[in-house]
Amino acid sequence: MIPLSLLPGFGRWGVHLEALLARPEALWIHGPAGSGVSTLAAEFARRRGGAWVEADGAEAGAAWIATHPGGVVAARDPMPAALACLELRLPSLDEDPATLPDLLAALAEEEGVPGPLPPALATLPCSGNLRELRNRLLRWKLLGQLPGPEPAGPPRFEAEDLATNLHDLERFLLHRALRRAYGNRVEAATRLGVSRRQVYLLIRRHGDPVRGESASGDMPQRLRKRRSAQNSSLEPGTR
Repeated sequence: MIPLSLLPGFGRWGVHLEALLARPEALWIHGPAGSGVSTLAAEFARRRGGAWVEADGAEAGAAWIATHPGGVVAARDPMPAALACLELRLPSLDEDPATLPDLLAALAEEEGVPGPLPPALATLPCSGNLRELRNRLLRWKLLGQLPGPEPAGPPRFEAEDLATNLHDLERFLLHRALRRAYGNRVEAATRLGVSRRQVYLLIRRHGDPVRGESASGDMPQRLRKRRSAQNSSLEPGTR
């Protein structure tokens, strides 16, 4: 188990740890997925001698607290305003990058990964939470995979038309997601909030920098129409 002192934001909330443990109110702990919320909730409940739950939504957490007034809730959502309990938010690693070196060393010891570790493993912004950082370490251990460099960007949007700018932004976001997911297309789809089928269509359009696949040259219909109109306007005798 990761020591509490290595969790993101400990420098801020750690000084109040004993006071939080001594309070009788229920405690609502929330933060980004994989940021250590469940780990912290379980440890708080153990030290308090009470119960804890991993809530699926604010409404479910509030209902659980109604029957466990001194319990601990682990949630992704902030505490509902009407709820009378203490609230603690864990930041992501992006918000507290100073914790990365010691945290990565602790994870390496836990996973049996000998040092020295490649510096790229601790490079943000890819490792946004504990889960991603652990996955990155395991990929290095099992496959020797290191995160690729972030794509240059974001785009400068030098074109004036919306179709071209959307095309450039789409490529930037796709390539960034693929690099952060080590080429795992299911994970890239989750990051982008689209289906796996949509990711394959985007890869066909823009290529995959991780696997070295080139773009097919296909363009979305809005961009084809834009370029067709531009070409027509340049033909002799059309003015």
